[in-house]
Amino acid sequence: MFNNKYLSLLFIVLITFLASAIGGVVTSVYKDPWYSQIIQPVFSPPSWVFGPVWTTLYIFMSIAIWFNWVKIKNTKTIKVYFIHIFFNSIWSVIFFGFHQIFLALLNLIVILFFILWLMKIYYKTTKLSFLLMIPYLLWSTYALLLNVSIFYLN
Repeated sequence: MFNNKYLSLLFIVLITFLASAIGGVVTSVYKDPWYSQIIQPVFSPPSWVFGPVWTTLYIFMSIAIWFNWVKIKNTKTIKVYFIHIFFNSIWSVIFFGFHQIFLALLNLIVILFFILWLMKIYYKTTKLSFLLMIPYLLWSTYALLLNVSIFYLN
């Protein structure tokens, strides 16, 4: 990647938020009226929660991979991270764009696999990176419960 650690941080943040933007655009264009017409579980959060939560999580996951990169410069871990970001960004495309609740659920399982894989790597190399991923793991587990419930209810 980059030898300059600040350029590498900028690159990671840009790629991460570009993936986020793809999901955000698809969500804003295709969410309604479909999403407001499907049955939601009682524990669905209000829509305004998602923006701040995902912004925080994208910052945390970017810093986590960056700390790991600065410490060990492992290109395999960076590749795993970017593959994970791809699956993260297409969840919105599958769920909101194509209205495929079950496929989105399967994609979310893949995302959780990648989160756990990254956390395992981070635990061995950079504990702070591991800790920064915990909120993402918790939110994604909650998202899995939401996705399962929406699939069941619809």
